[in-house]
Amino acid sequence: MSSHDATQARFAATAERIAARQDERAAALAPRVRAFLPVEGDERALDAGTGTGALAFALAPLVREVVGVDVVPELLEQARARAGSVPNVTFLEGDITRLPFERAAFDLVGTLRTLHHVGRPELAIAELARVTRPGGAVLVVDQIAPNDPLAAFELDRFERARDPTHTRTLPDVDFTQLFEANGLVLRRAEFERESRELDPYLDLAGCEGEARERARALAPRDYAADVAWYLLRRP
Repeated sequence: MSSHDATQARFAATAERIAARQDERAAALAPRVRAFLPVEGDERALDAGTGTGALAFALAPLVREVVGVDVVPELLEQARARAGSVPNVTFLEGDITRLPFERAAFDLVGTLRTLHHVGRPELAIAELARVTRPGGAVLVVDQIAPNDPLAAFELDRFERARDPTHTRTLPDVDFTQLFEANGLVLRRAEFERESRELDPYLDLAGCEGEARERARALAPRDYAADVAWYLLRRP
């Protein structure tokens, strides 16, 4: 099975759980996005790797139009089921590393907790930059790795045991280099520590049986994830 097929299979199987988790966190995400992003209200926005639409729905009250893109039809089905009362959001099937849009098609482009599932995140960042208009904004939110290479290795080993579609958690320095390589200018960065209860976290990935026991054995003690919020500008 290819990595693309594995990703589709994994998220198809857990789409309802992911959507339920999104519903639980929506009330907290919306004001967080509003406080972090400078918007004027007339932007056309893209949520790349939208999943069940968490970022798209948080952006919808702030902008003119939002397009959400994901490779997993089952996730998009959950997103569309929640979009009935949000008329300025549409969802399309597409790959974050090969976005189906022309250059400079959006005023604001974002991705939320997606890049650690992407085998070549440099392609994804390049695509986010490509479809953002000059002067537009790019939002990247993702878990980041410790600076210590051994700690980062152990974290990725646990995350892959929990979820085989996990590729690699990038440290802050790698994100910074990818942004610079694509001409994106960092305007703001914030970092937060997010406590995670192990069993619900394993449930969210559909991690069961022997895989669950292996993930438990590899889990960091008192697991907490470091999450970065980056706001960038395309010159």
